Amino acid sequence: MPVNSSSDIPPNPNQKSVRRLKWLEPLALLFPSGFWLISFLIIPTVFILIQSLVPLGKTEFGLDNYQRVFEYVGGNFIYLVVVWRSLLYAVITTGFCLILGFPVAYWLAVIAPKRWRNILLLLFVLPLWTSSLLRSYAWITILRPTGVLNTFLNFIGLSGINVLNKAEGVIIGMIYTYLPYMVLVLYTSLERLDLRLLEAAADLGANSKQTFWQITVPQVSSGIIAGVSLVSITSFSDYINPQLLGGPGSRTIASIIELQFLGASSNRGFGSALSMVLILAVTIVIALLIKYGDRRVVSDG
Repeated sequence: MPVNSSSDIPPNPNQKSVRRLKWLEPLALLFPSGFWLISFLIIPTVFILIQSLVPLGKTEFGLDNYQRVFEYVGGNFIYLVVVWRSLLYAVITTGFCLILGFPVAYWLAVIAPKRWRNILLLLFVLPLWTSSLLRSYAWITILRPTGVLNTFLNFIGLSGINVLNKAEGVIIGMIYTYLPYMVLVLYTSLERLDLRLLEAAADLGANSKQTFWQITVPQVSSGIIAGVSLVSITSFSDYINPQLLGGPGSRTIASIIELQFLGASSNRGFGSALSMVLILAVTIVIALLIKYGDRRVVSDG
């Protein structure tokens, strides 16, 4: 009596329905976030890309708007200078936030009493509950020539300083805006710091400098990378602080994009091209941080 092979057995309808359900379950879970992502991120980005390929006054596609990014007028690449200024502000802001935020996060996560840590952390991030626009206006009140800072300096016999509508005022506002984010990220990483390794390093004769660079920093490198990436990306595209605290010479790429869409001599195609340059720059930074940041985290672990 011949034995039927497995290929001769007719498929079970129940097995087909089970396979379909296995495919439908992840799709059903991904549908809400996927719909939101496609509707409010991917489709608008595609529209911006298409608009950036249409030069002003023309109907056919072209790269004129992107060529204008490299426009050379009066001995300067006028728009590349703005991009460089935005990058410089982001680097300075990120550096100061890391230098100022690391000691604060270390104190909150390691030194401060445990029963007070949550309250202290809440007090430190409390400004984030207010609008960034209101915080920038508060800095205008502080930094203006007749503001709180100069009034105090004159009261103690010092001459006032003028940093409003300058690059210094922009950087001060950006550091104040993004410092809590750096502290939050570093705090999360420092909270998992293995203090036994610090004690072992001290027992073996390591000084505080050696302990910091060889024990503490490798353990929290993932938090440093995350904090630097978060602050640098958001500060590079900051609009409010340069617009309110800076002058005409402090314009950033976000301000130029706003002028192209809402200014008197608007050029939506060129504004879209600048937006795509900004999106591309941020995407490259994120890709590099994901690639090399993960490697470092793995090697540190």
